[in-house]
Amino acid sequence: MGRKINPLGFRLGFTQNHRSLWFEQRNYSEDLREDEKIHNCIENYVRHIQDASNSNYGGIIRIEIMKKTDFIQVNIYIGFTDLFIQKQKYKEKKDKEIEKLRDEVQNMLLQNMLGSVNRKLLISIEKVEKPYREPNILAEYIALQLKARVEIRKIIKKAIELAEEADVEGIKIKIKGRLNGIDRARKESALQGRVPLQTLRAKIDYCYYAVQTVYGVLGIKIWIFVKNEQYLSIF
Repeated sequence: MGRKINPLGFRLGFTQNHRSLWFEQRNYSEDLREDEKIHNCIENYVRHIQDASNSNYGGIIRIEIMKKTDFIQVNIYIGFTDLFIQKQKYKEKKDKEIEKLRDEVQNMLLQNMLGSVNRKLLISIEKVEKPYREPNILAEYIALQLKARVEIRKIIKKAIELAEEADVEGIKIKIKGRLNGIDRARKESALQGRVPLQTLRAKIDYCYYAVQTVYGVLGIKIWIFVKNEQYLSIF
């Protein structure tokens, strides 16, 4: 089962919680589409900041959306505050960027005439203390190194070192595609520590990341075992 299902969905109610919380009886598909558009809008905004500032700091770890009758709460967890805060004071820069992002999302809702257009939009940005404990951050790091044509085994070794410094119990990395420009697609993988995919109480974080290189699209999969957790109840 651990090989046939997304590790995050497999553990919902045990060590993983839902990242979108709302209740809908009639227009479920519209709310689902709205969540997707909010995610894409935020990711495109962050990518635009990266390109404009020529920064390697990425790091959207996850986006949580909570919908109420009169407001929408969006919590964005990032790995590096340098993406939003560079020269100005922390509080001033953070408030300014949140206001810009809120306007961007609000305009997107207006243009698409989505159901939440009349609700108040609240956005918060939180920094995660150990970013290299998150598979999304490691995947972005690997993607940058692949674009720079660094040797694949060096990339994997360095990614594992960064994860170990963040006190993970185990990490598993798979990269597939035309690695190092070879004509035929191949796969490189590495495992360090324990990654018990079939244990529901094991706190497994997972991500899939596709990166466009001069040789084609490469796929990156990362599993990170943080520690054993107690059961979480969502009922």
